[in-house]
Amino acid sequence: MNENYQINTNSMGFYQDLDHLDGMGLSAVSANLYQNKKRDDLVLFYFRKGASFASVYTQSNIKSENIKWNLNNSKEKIHALLVNTRNANAFTGKDGYKSINNIAYLLSDLLTKKQIEDEEEPKKIKIKNLLFASTGTIGEIFPEDKILDSIPHLINKIKYVQNKYIWVKSAMGILTTDTKPKISMEECKIAGTKVKIYGVAKGSGMIYPDMATTLGFVFTDAKIGGNILKKLLKKNIQNTFNAISCDGDTSTNDMVSIFSTGYVNHKELRTVKDAALQEFDKSLNVVLKNLAKSVAADGEGASKFVTIRVEKCKNENDAKKICFSIANSPLVKTAIAGQDPNWGRIIMAIGKAKVKINLKKLNINIGQFKVIENGKISSHYKENDVANYMKSSEIIINVQLGNGNKEFEVYTMDLTKKYIEINADYRS
Repeated sequence: MNENYQINTNSMGFYQDLDHLDGMGLSAVSANLYQNKKRDDLVLFYFRKGASFASVYTQSNIKSENIKWNLNNSKEKIHALLVNTRNANAFTGKDGYKSINNIAYLLSDLLTKKQIEDEEEPKKIKIKNLLFASTGTIGEIFPEDKILDSIPHLINKIKYVQNKYIWVKSAMGILTTDTKPKISMEECKIAGTKVKIYGVAKGSGMIYPDMATTLGFVFTDAKIGGNILKKLLKKNIQNTFNAISCDGDTSTNDMVSIFSTGYVNHKELRTVKDAALQEFDKSLNVVLKNLAKSVAADGEGASKFVTIRVEKCKNENDAKKICFSIANSPLVKTAIAGQDPNWGRIIMAIGKAKVKINLKKLNINIGQFKVIENGKISSHYKENDVANYMKSSEIIINVQLGNGNKEFEVYTMDLTKKYIEINADYRS
């Protein structure tokens, strides 16, 4: 398992070789949601025999209508996840919710017919067996008719045998301002039996964690029940999707889900503490962390991928506060964009985090270079060396408080003129 993430991953050839995962079907089509921009914008993840699942959602007080629908309707087994881009279906009220309901009825009807055509033991797929994810502009009328018109084509295009191309196509179909698809995979064993964990995500702006961040979907052929999946996801979301920030804004649509098709016969798992789950637990964390890092690295207008590590803290919460105080500071992020080793801005961000600091024990490194040592400018500090380091595409800021043994790590990006251009022209 390799946890290293490289920011320079523009070629499709870099992406891991996700292939077939039993129990799934994938489909991506254009519903013309972007009007003149011909691109896939509607994606279906279909689970032929149903899948156990768990989700975490935005903690924003204003939630999108699809999130409300999921919370009201979804049950233990899910047969399909439908994702649309371009429109968030947020702040659309009763009309937006009704649109999801109408789409659910058509989708359940056509997928039930698909079951009759393709399965030896067909199941009736009810609307409660469906999940929805939406991403895009908030407050615009939801394009119900376009999506309804595209559902038959979407179902006809379902691929039961996947390959790398189909996974990348599906990952690209859920993007908005992202510049590249985000996929990750791991293979591991449960009690000696090999299982797969595949993941896709989208996110580039309006990224800041609060139980989830952006859209992330993980799929496994392991046989794991919803209760165990929920505990695994809640645990592993904390240092992955809850450890990234692009701009400090939490979306109305944040959603991260995990689905288990149950096609692999391995030892029965009855509790999340089962020793047979240890390798799966670690591999799931790798997949989620790679997806989360790829979101941060592809932040709107990003030219640098930034890791902020705060160590030797009294508790993890203090470390997290300082990490995000630095990660969300426009002054720190613009200094990084300008390749300026202005460590005074890091000092500012630490100070405003409202964490008790013993200055005599404070150490700060930028990359391998000591900047602050025991509360004073390091005698080894040479600004030219740090300035040259700031030209790198990947920047590491390390802070040590010296009052404990807890730590936390956050991933972010710099703040460039391009970020302003993207968001100023977002609806143009």
